[in-house]
Amino acid sequence: MIKQLFLFFITTLFFATSTLTFAQKKTRGKEDSISFKFDFGKGKTEAGYVKVVPETTYTPEKGYGIDFATTATANSKEGKQPLTDGYLTSDKPFYFSVKLPEGNYHVKVTLGDDLAASETVIRAENRRMMVNRLQTENGKHKVVEFTLHIRDSIIRGGKYKKVSLKPREKDNYQWDDKLTLEFNGSSPKVNAIEIYPENSSVTTVFLTGDSTVVDQSNEPWASWGQMIPAFFKSGEIAVANYAESGETLSSSIAQHRFDKVYSLLKAGDYVFVEFGHNDQKQKGENDGAFKNYKKQLEAVIEEIKKKGGIPVLVTSVQRRKFDENGKIVETLGEYPEAVRVTAKEQNLAMIDLNAMSKTMYEALGEKESIKAFVHFPGNMFPGKDKPLADNTHFRPYGAYEIAKLVVKGIRDNRLKLANSILATVPEIDPAKPGAFEDFYWPLSPLKEVVKPDGN
Repeated sequence: MIKQLFLFFITTLFFATSTLTFAQKKTRGKEDSISFKFDFGKGKTEAGYVKVVPETTYTPEKGYGIDFATTATANSKEGKQPLTDGYLTSDKPFYFSVKLPEGNYHVKVTLGDDLAASETVIRAENRRMMVNRLQTENGKHKVVEFTLHIRDSIIRGGKYKKVSLKPREKDNYQWDDKLTLEFNGSSPKVNAIEIYPENSSVTTVFLTGDSTVVDQSNEPWASWGQMIPAFFKSGEIAVANYAESGETLSSSIAQHRFDKVYSLLKAGDYVFVEFGHNDQKQKGENDGAFKNYKKQLEAVIEEIKKKGGIPVLVTSVQRRKFDENGKIVETLGEYPEAVRVTAKEQNLAMIDLNAMSKTMYEALGEKESIKAFVHFPGNMFPGKDKPLADNTHFRPYGAYEIAKLVVKGIRDNRLKLANSILATVPEIDPAKPGAFEDFYWPLSPLKEVVKPDGN
């Protein structure tokens, strides 16, 4: 009786406004967390799992299902074992959402087909790369696991109540009350999903910054912050991206984005700070790299340290602007240098993304570097009849290459965080970026294209 009351109490805490009915079971080794298990497709249902079929659409009352008007189909022939005898698939990307409270979660996905091959891409929330390309051979299955962070805009236990969201953010998939997974690829075949809260030993890496860092919601834009989760080991690191387009350091402070980070920050967590693109447009008497910007940067560092967090300063990534000699023109004024000076004064880790991106662009050259940025002919994306020529914001290939430079910076600074980078990630040389033709990125479902704030 006591055990039943305990389970009821935990369930009520997690889903106070939901009539969620999917399976709940104690999981060993994860602080006895409650787990959420789904068995996809036709066939037998694995014990302790809830069946998900094409008709299982998301509703707030149910709390799980296929979401955002996307669709999937089920297998026509059944396999051998209950957990893998069926799957959901689609020739277009589809979303699956689960109503969950804010926190870090461990996700385990079983993929494959008893009767054929498969190829699956998994993204989370706003196109956050978790698994970029997983292939299974005919009759084989694979299990992938990753850790991710989901959040809401409420600030708990602080002076301020909420983050001041921009109107464009309110339709995003990362400020709501659910975890959303996007399944993409040439032949995705999802057998099962298990989700449970991560234990407190997981380190959270908070990202703060502007449009070059944020999880961009719309194709064809992307940023390094949404690519970097795929470089870390599951069960060790959760990347929490609190950057937003158009932000300056001062506006992020004023809109309580940093207050939100402070409210979640625990000892040993990291906070990466990269601003500058929009800050340089501020022209007040006290504005400037070595005036308010540096002063506010120092204040942010102090607050992070108070919480036991580890600040990591990141210099502003370069814009794409070449001179007649094929060299990058510096467009960010003194802001990168202000970051370098502050890091040296305070003996902090500093990732010189400004210097490394310069090397990378020049290695690509003026012509090839276009492929790293949002340059497209007209009429390729909804509502964009004119060509796109954006030399600040990246397309997915460019964002991925910049994320690699951040990984190099983590290693070069010998941060403890470097121990959680996947062993399969090779040494990275900014002068030798990956080839555009080798990068795989099937488009996420297209929405009305809105250029990110900032420049």
